[in-house]
Amino acid sequence: MSATPGQRTSTSDPSEREAREVAEAAREAGWDRPSFAKGLYLGELDLSLIHPFPEPDPMDAARGEAFLTDVATFCATLDGRRIEREDRIPDEYLAGLAELGAFGIKIPRAYGGLGLPLVYYGRALMLISTVHPSLGALLSAHQSIGVPEPVRMFGTEEQKREFLPRCARGAVSAFLLTEPDVGSDPARLGATAVPTEDGAAYLLDGVKLWTTNGPIAELLVVMAKVPPSDGHRGGITAFVVDADTSGVTVENRNAFMGLKGMENGVTRFHQVRVPVENRVGAEGQGLKIALSTLNTGRLSIPAICAGGGKWALKIAREWSAERVQWGKPVGQHEAVGKKVAFIAATVFALESVFELSAALADAGLKDVRIEAALAKLWASEMGYAVADDLVQIRGGRGYESADSLAARGERAAPVEQLLRDMRINRIFEGSSEIMRLLIAREAVDAHLSAAGDLASVDSGVRAKASAAVHATGFYARWLPQLVTGRGSLPGAYSEFGPLAEHLRYVERSSRAVARRTFYAMARWQTRLEQKQALLGRIVDIGAELFAMSAVCTRAESMRRQDPATGASAYGLADAFCRQSRARVDELFRELSHHTDVSDRRLARAVLDGKVRWLEQGVMDPSEGTGPWIAPTPSGPSTRENVRRRYR
Repeated sequence: MSATPGQRTSTSDPSEREAREVAEAAREAGWDRPSFAKGLYLGELDLSLIHPFPEPDPMDAARGEAFLTDVATFCATLDGRRIEREDRIPDEYLAGLAELGAFGIKIPRAYGGLGLPLVYYGRALMLISTVHPSLGALLSAHQSIGVPEPVRMFGTEEQKREFLPRCARGAVSAFLLTEPDVGSDPARLGATAVPTEDGAAYLLDGVKLWTTNGPIAELLVVMAKVPPSDGHRGGITAFVVDADTSGVTVENRNAFMGLKGMENGVTRFHQVRVPVENRVGAEGQGLKIALSTLNTGRLSIPAICAGGGKWALKIAREWSAERVQWGKPVGQHEAVGKKVAFIAATVFALESVFELSAALADAGLKDVRIEAALAKLWASEMGYAVADDLVQIRGGRGYESADSLAARGERAAPVEQLLRDMRINRIFEGSSEIMRLLIAREAVDAHLSAAGDLASVDSGVRAKASAAVHATGFYARWLPQLVTGRGSLPGAYSEFGPLAEHLRYVERSSRAVARRTFYAMARWQTRLEQKQALLGRIVDIGAELFAMSAVCTRAESMRRQDPATGASAYGLADAFCRQSRARVDELFRELSHHTDVSDRRLARAVLDGKVRWLEQGVMDPSEGTGPWIAPTPSGPSTRENVRRRYR
């Protein structure tokens, strides 16, 4: 089978090792702070890390609540259907958000921002995204991964003073990493930044794809490779680029199945002069900066998923109570009632997972790498499931567009839009498949550290023998701790009342998944990274255990604050845990009983073209049957701060 330019087909290609080395070099390898989620994969349920459920500082909470009130008042004046129809965000909407300070929610007050915690940033995104999710996508791409976050975390004081106030006032920013031939493999990055002879600047060349906010951004954070040379370490490096710089061109505004109004395109750089003062961090630190930014940046997605889920619950409740079939409301029919129960329980969990992860990140005392990644993975998958069930509950009205419903005189509930808009969250900022591999790498870190050269494909026999001695000592101490634990005691976690049984289940399952990870490591050793389906199930088990822990601790916190609300929260938590336990039990079963071998065999056959006969009898719209006429591209926004053109 021939390969397209730049495509690699051999699993033994040396570049595969290079790609791993680049990714490993960018990882934050140390674990200086405790991590609740990492403990779950090691058989440790340390509730003291998340219980009592963390709450924001009272002063921050007061400022945050006041801001949310202003946001809600402003959002009530916006028309999401206008954004959907026009496929753009009106200028006055952006101006209003800028006036509220929404472009600087997380930016420190010293640099002109609101300086609010992640919890309130996420709650604001919930509100704003339910007007239209492209608003949330714009603010998230701007603040979570755009210029403000890497500059805040890694920039010099001069860079903070120069860029952060601009961003807080409403200068839209974008994050540019992905390229047409580069997705999750940074070793193949093609964009280059060549130092000038006088050392005062870099000349940037390359093309970036899926540049959310790119077509309208004033400031860009761009990842490019600096060639190693005398006086230059080289490597992937981060730069802040003014979008008005000569040589920066937006070549296309991309269109998608959802998120109408989102500004996303292809940006080309041709000999773009970037002052050395605009380099963020040192040369070669770009990928580390990108990954560190994404650690907490990913938390915007669970917030948006929770917001969409809350709206879905409202529509499901109202429709299921009003719509009568066969003599009673459809929600009273068990088939529909189960979907309503799933939506309600899952929405409580979506909000709990976000609130817990964001609060842990705000406190700064825990390592939230795995928590943030799990929250993004789990929320994006479950949020989409909620939207899909809502479409089914609404039936034909769920599939019909809001404008069509309104034209017939019915309530214009954009349910089909929610499904389209939620779908991207499983791809944004790391697809679910990539997230599972990332989490798996962090989850098995202790095993890889213990195994040492045993887990290295490049190690010799002597090195492996030495590593075996070290690994034996580690496992001799660790494995006995997985035999029994607090979850085996009938009265454990009694302070959680009826939820105690679920926490006992979490503790037992945590030890079980740790044992299964050890067995997998012992069996597959260096080949474990190739068992992606197996690792994915292990990750998904941990995600469900994390979600169960979050809902139990949050329900208990709510009960202590308000017994009336707490009682219903306990009911939601109990229902969610029972649903989650069923999913976990099935995932454990699939660790031993699965179709991975036959699936791999069939996939190879398909890729080798052995079943091409199965594709016959249809037309391929992507190949076309007649002369193709390029559509007229939508032009750039008329916003005064945008001086761009499309080629």
